[in-house]
Amino acid sequence: MNSVNPRWFALVACLIVGLVGVSAPAMQVATAEPETSADSAVQDASDETTDKKVDQTSDAKVGKKSKKKIDELSHFLRVSHDKKGRPVALQTSVTRYMMTNDQGDRITVDLAGVVHIGEKEYYEQFNKRFEDYDGLLYELVAPEGTVIPKGGRTEVSIANPLAAIQKTMQEGLGLEFQLEHIDYTKSNFVHADMSPEEFGKSMKANEESVARIMFRAMGQSMAMQSRGRGGGEAGLLLAMFSKNKTLRLRRVMAEQMKNMEGGMIMFEGKEGSTIIDHRNAKVMEILRREIASGKKNLAIFYGAGHLPDMQRRLMSEFQMQRGGQYWLDAWKLTNREQKR
Repeated sequence: MNSVNPRWFALVACLIVGLVGVSAPAMQVATAEPETSADSAVQDASDETTDKKVDQTSDAKVGKKSKKKIDELSHFLRVSHDKKGRPVALQTSVTRYMMTNDQGDRITVDLAGVVHIGEKEYYEQFNKRFEDYDGLLYELVAPEGTVIPKGGRTEVSIANPLAAIQKTMQEGLGLEFQLEHIDYTKSNFVHADMSPEEFGKSMKANEESVARIMFRAMGQSMAMQSRGRGGGEAGLLLAMFSKNKTLRLRRVMAEQMKNMEGGMIMFEGKEGSTIIDHRNAKVMEILRREIASGKKNLAIFYGAGHLPDMQRRLMSEFQMQRGGQYWLDAWKLTNREQKR
């Protein structure tokens, strides 16, 4: 059991802190001017970000085989590599979805996968683009009306039992915490998540518990270890004793996060999961409300682990089509010497 503990702790930390955090909101990026096409707006945003390639995949080209691919976590989170195959950055994507309403107006919704601890510059890019949305739907399990003060946490996030894991991850990886750098006081920000009471009731009704998630994480860790995925315990130990411990730890954790598609099963309860499925359903309810109010240029920013399911909901429930996509660097996985 001792050989598994570092792995399942890392797995839980990656999933909850990095991809599906319940106390930390996730980010959203990309702007859209009403008079431009969806793809060109995303392209323009990409031009402002160095070394970002735009994927202009059209839904018309998506067949049965590739349809499965767009539902994978890798569509929203990846590790980029240089020409020599060395890891350069952990990246999250911004993907556009489009529809036309009954009045003939174009509605756009941007999804962005975000990790809740990252580079300061990563979050600064988000702040620059937030103001151009009619509505920016954000993640935070908190009572309705909760206001996150600029540059700080709330008592809600501090009280959450995951705060200790978040703090440990932040310090160990030499990164910044999302709540400290995103300005949630903007007037276009829309709370789109459960209240603590709703979250607790959903967990109970769905026969879910933190203990069950932990045990499933242990099983998932052993399964990953048997398949040789996620960097291995040896990678974690080597990182801990490396001269550049922070960089090595980032690389190991980034690889584990990249391989998390199957790990989402740990959150499943009797009927889906509260952490993913039920909260995503709440987001879609609020999105319908915002569209009905007349908003046409919207964004949803949540942890990357939520987005494969959100994408399916947008395409099936709203009959939206995918537009453009670009990537942002969340963690640097290289040093100056490697870049030369």
